[in-house]
Amino acid sequence: MRTEDFDYDLPSELVASHPLAERSASRMMVVNRQEGTIEHCRFCDIRTFVQKNDLFVFNDTRVVPARFFSNDKRIELLRVDYADPLHWRCLVRPGKRMKVGRSLEVGSSLGTVTGIDELGYRLITWDQPVDENIHGELALPPYMERGEEPSDSERYQTVYAKQEGAVAAPTAGLHFTPDLVASLPHAFLTLHVGPGTFRPVQVDDPSKHRMHEEAFELGAASAEQINQAERVISVGTTVTRVLEHLGRNGPLLAGQGHTDIFIYPPYEFQIVDALLTNFHLPKSTLLMLVSAFANRALIMEAYEQAVRERYRFFSYGDCMLIL
Repeated sequence: MRTEDFDYDLPSELVASHPLAERSASRMMVVNRQEGTIEHCRFCDIRTFVQKNDLFVFNDTRVVPARFFSNDKRIELLRVDYADPLHWRCLVRPGKRMKVGRSLEVGSSLGTVTGIDELGYRLITWDQPVDENIHGELALPPYMERGEEPSDSERYQTVYAKQEGAVAAPTAGLHFTPDLVASLPHAFLTLHVGPGTFRPVQVDDPSKHRMHEEAFELGAASAEQINQAERVISVGTTVTRVLEHLGRNGPLLAGQGHTDIFIYPPYEFQIVDALLTNFHLPKSTLLMLVSAFANRALIMEAYEQAVRERYRFFSYGDCMLIL
């Protein structure tokens, strides 16, 4: 299995740079793994696919303003995480300008690069906290090719977003309305999506790719619900990664920590029985996960049909339900 096996051609006009007027108005492709079939539906019809004792599992992370620019606009910071308000770990562009000892100003705060970790992230120490409300903005995915707009503050969050800490949204959940969530049997977990979700696989052998690490938490009540469900429907690849990380050694136990699990074919899923997901970038770790969940050839055929049928792709795009 090579990275090239997960490539496909995508016309640029199919990339959804803005959300639809209504969350649940998206199209939904339904892929049946056992029958090898592909059906074209609407997301608002998802309840017709729900069976008795199903359980939807949602990621309730909330996206925080993580992109900052220096006062002179020459340096862009993407805050990956932070130990406290004065100590950040950042992806910096251009990185060559920000060597250890270099400084920048954001508002009235002065930050100095105190170190560079093994992934190239800059460790920045501030003399005073940066005012996120004034200087921070959502780090929309690069493929949108635009900055944050007022509507993104609401639409680039799921309606159940609660736990602050994500750089990117768990986009499979963006289709749900409050009424729809309330009508479905569900449980929550948290995984704070990091910028590594957009990090391309730059090696030809996927097994040599180093997966990014993300913080997660699963509560005891949710763990019990998941263990008792007959069919677990994972809402997104982020939920899938947490469930499979925790389910490698038997029934789920509540817990918190970090996961760098990388799921690619072949892989035997332990917890997840069905998956709702958006359409993903070519040669991405997310497309590899989806291909592991279903047959790779079937998924690539589904993507060919999605292009042919003019589906909307990526974060604000349409979705796929894999049964």
